[in-house]
This record gives sequence, structure tokens and C-alpha cells, in this order.
Amino acid sequence: MCFVTTREPADDQALQDAHEIAGLLFRVAERTRHVFEFTVRRFELTPPQGRALLELERPCPMGSLAERLHCDASNVTGIADRLEARGLVSREADPADRRIKALVLTPRGRRARREIERTVRSSPVMAGLTPAERATLRELLVKVADSGQP
Repeated sequence: MCFVTTREPADDQALQDAHEIAGLLFRVAERTRHVFEFTVRRFELTPPQGRALLELERPCPMGSLAERLHCDASNVTGIADRLEARGLVSREADPADRRIKALVLTPRGRRARREIERTVRSSPVMAGLTPAERATLRELLVKVADSGQP
């Protein structure tokens, strides 16, 4: 015996919408990743190193940076080692707890960060949006990202 189930037209539309939105998000993510990789490569940085620079607006403990980059603390150690060797960051002891090392941008690191930020901000991904559209997109992406789903 075979059971035939029917879906409501609204279910079909919801499925089509979800499929299209997912596809568009993947395309935007890929374009954004390519622009970012191209940008940081100009500074002879890897994408994780570039992301670390962008996260370092202020001195940041290495453990906090690992959380912000969603990676293991041991990965941040390697990233910090390479950025420090390039003269882009320095490690400073936290005045409240000298066991904690904070990463601090050097003047050279601040210049690189500003240039990466400027290039990302003017990327083709964002260039076609008005400030109001960027604000709306940001609001929607925050809502989706913070939805609690894996």
C-alpha cells in the first residue's frame, strides 16, 4: 500500500524561499571570502591572520581572540607568533593579571588593519548597497546568526 502525501502550496513556497536564500547566502559568503583572501594576500597574510588584525581594535587577551575567531587557543598562539614576527602585533602582560598576554597592534599593524578594513568596506560585495541597505542587511544577519541554531 502506498500513501500519498500532499504538501500545501505555502509549504512549497517556503521550501523554495529557503533554498533560494541559502543559495544566495553561499554566493555572498564565497564572494566575501574571495575578496578578503585577495586583500590579505597583498599584505602577505593568511585569512586567519587578517581576521585577527581586524579583531584587534583594542588590546585583546589571546584567549578572547580565540573565542572571537571561533578557534582553539593554540591556533591563536601560532597566528600571534607570525604577526609578531612581521612586526604587526606585540604581546603585553595584562596589568590586572600578568599571566594573561594581550595582543596589541603596533603602528605598522594599525596601518595594515586600516587598509584591510578600507578595502573590505569598499568591496564589490558592499559597494552596491546604500548605507540604509547595509544597516538592514546587518540587522537581518545578526538576527539569523543569533538564532541559536547550529
